[in-house]
Amino acid sequence: MSSLLLWLIAAVILLLVFAVYYWRTAALKPELVYQNNDENRNMIGRLPRLTRRYFPTPWMINTHAQLIALGFKKGLGKKLSYEKSEQLTMADGGTTALHWLGLDNADDKPTLLVLHTITGSPHSMRGFMRDIYQQTGWRIVLCQRRGHGDLPLTVAKFNTMGDSGDLREQIDVIAERYPQSPLYAIGISAGSGLLVRYLGEEGEQSKIRGGMAYCPGYNIEHAFGRAQDVYSRMMAKKLLKQFVFSHPESFSGMASYQTLIESENLHELHQNIYECAGFNSLQEFMDAANPMRVFENIRVPVLILNAEDDPVCHIDNAWEYKEQIREMPQAILAVARRGSHCAYFSGLTAQPWAHQLAGEYFTELAKAAD
Repeated sequence: MSSLLLWLIAAVILLLVFAVYYWRTAALKPELVYQNNDENRNMIGRLPRLTRRYFPTPWMINTHAQLIALGFKKGLGKKLSYEKSEQLTMADGGTTALHWLGLDNADDKPTLLVLHTITGSPHSMRGFMRDIYQQTGWRIVLCQRRGHGDLPLTVAKFNTMGDSGDLREQIDVIAERYPQSPLYAIGISAGSGLLVRYLGEEGEQSKIRGGMAYCPGYNIEHAFGRAQDVYSRMMAKKLLKQFVFSHPESFSGMASYQTLIESENLHELHQNIYECAGFNSLQEFMDAANPMRVFENIRVPVLILNAEDDPVCHIDNAWEYKEQIREMPQAILAVARRGSHCAYFSGLTAQPWAHQLAGEYFTELAKAAD
């Protein structure tokens, strides 16, 4: 038997072993957690991605490979020209912004608010914005938080988890401009915490009719301590550089400043960031920013998506609230075996599975509301 034939046999065997491994451990249906009622069953039945196997891109089934690919996609992806970008002045003088797509839609077409990641910007969010616009055809608006991207920090205050007061002001502007448009929202990573804060604080008075929490971290008192060390350290350095070291005149006089700049990971940073967010103590910060303090007060449909292999938002964060989610009549938690953190590439061509799921979900949610 020739050496070439032996190599071919070995290659076939390895391919078969990988195929079995992939089928049994990676290409699985999402695990669903929800209250077994007609509304949830009907919604799940309308979303085939929740009831079929999710096929992660074969050469990216490793959590780190998915994140590396996501980094390349963000860095090398096509530019996006927003149809309109506008800065807003908040009640305290702080500066936020809105970035729009789909402005030529009819006034009564739904509007989807996108609440970005912990260091998100119009540039870093362009891939998601483009995808969700193509998926829905709706009016899409990125709600940029103070201090993010190239926004000036006009008040010495920022919150990595977002400020629900700022979001409320942004929503008021959007609702006033398009009073006939039903409003929906998706929060991505840290943005999901902001979405939950708003929905829980507003309860039945929410102007947002339905939402999606994409890779949420849940209880921020514990969640940051569970992030894998390499990512936790890297993100802490990025946050300090973006928000603190770039504005020494704003924060260096604070009592917590020295401890804050010595933070080596996300947990330490969020134990010492309360003064930068405008609070006198860590307790005040957690009371105002921790989304799980108000989670059970949500009164609109919410789809939650997590991955078991997420190195940033550990899956234990989600499992702790499994039973609480089952008690909420309009909440659905979907947990994929793979997907990493806000990546979820699928198929041979690395399609954005989670973006497609989000597009389907909001489309069906709007249909159900008609």
